[in-house]
Amino acid sequence: MFSIIQAAGWPIWPLLGCSVVALALVIERLLSLRMHLVAPEGLLEQAMAASQQTLPSVEVIQQLSDHSVLGGVLASGWQTLHAEPRISDADLRASMEAAGRQAAHTLDKHLAALATIASAAPLLGLLGTVVGMIDIFGSQSAQGAAANPMQLAHGISMALYNTAFGLIVAIPALMFWRYLRARVDAYVLGLELDADRFLRHLLILRSKLR
Repeated sequence: MFSIIQAAGWPIWPLLGCSVVALALVIERLLSLRMHLVAPEGLLEQAMAASQQTLPSVEVIQQLSDHSVLGGVLASGWQTLHAEPRISDADLRASMEAAGRQAAHTLDKHLAALATIASAAPLLGLLGTVVGMIDIFGSQSAQGAAANPMQLAHGISMALYNTAFGLIVAIPALMFWRYLRARVDAYVLGLELDADRFLRHLLILRSKLR
């Protein structure tokens, strides 16, 4: 592997850096987007049962907020209603929508960076290819003498290695980005549906608090 890196020349170092960063981002997102950290099954029903007749205590609200991403969205409704029991329908909905946007932003974290790496890696590989071609043409002497075979082989290997490594980095990064993007979109849709259902529950609860 080290001999390949040496043959590829300096253009491969940015690609190596991109591969390390992409791997770290993929692992971090796969761990962060697990179901029990985003939208645990049955959490909505538990939250609705806990506030069937009255609002829970501040401690319970904080525990729900820290529980998961969905918990933070649901807890925002409790917090808003706790702070202003006579809040209007529109303001309560706006408060939960703001919490939902924040949750969506949290789920989207690092995906833009992964998409950037997937797009930039082939270009970095192309840069290495161009540098290799320059090295090949540089092996030609000004007097038209025969090219140095060693320098010619080095330029060809640099061009091919960088092209291949750029694709090796870009293809998995693109595949994982599309997978994670679809996963986040599914989570966001689920959060929207749960938040809408919880909002209707809170409106009923608000009428009981008056």
